[in-house]
Amino acid sequence: MSAIIKDAGDIWSRLFDHRPFLSGEIQYFIKEFEEKRSDREVENLFKTLETVSEIKDNQIDKVFSSGKELKDLKCQLDIAIDRCDSIIENQSQYDTAKALEVKRELRKTEWEAFVVDMDAKFQKVDETFSEKENELKEFYCDLERKLHLTSD
Repeated sequence: MSAIIKDAGDIWSRLFDHRPFLSGEIQYFIKEFEEKRSDREVENLFKTLETVSEIKDNQIDKVFSSGKELKDLKCQLDIAIDRCDSIIENQSQYDTAKALEVKRELRKTEWEAFVVDMDAKFQKVDETFSEKENELKEFYCDLERKLHLTSD
């Protein structure tokens, strides 16, 4: 019975146990992969190290100076924005169109008052002239009557 179990185990392991085959295939794949790659990763690492060293040696100082310039530029832009905001506030306070409209209305009311005042003065002058004319007519009529009376 133990021999049957042992034979069944051998048959089962040959049919269903793929570990030795998979292990061999994995080793073959790794060997082929490493041969095709050769030393690309190492070369890429050295190129990357070279680039990083160059950046470290040359570019960091440029970045710091550019950062300083950007900081100065930001300060100047903040000042310019503040000035623009104050100009906008002042412009809204001194809206020229509104100021012109108010001045036009003021001049219009002054003109109307002037015209009314001049009409009143002209009317007064006309009345005075009419009164004087009537007085002079009466005076000359009276004078003529007196002259006619005395000539009689």
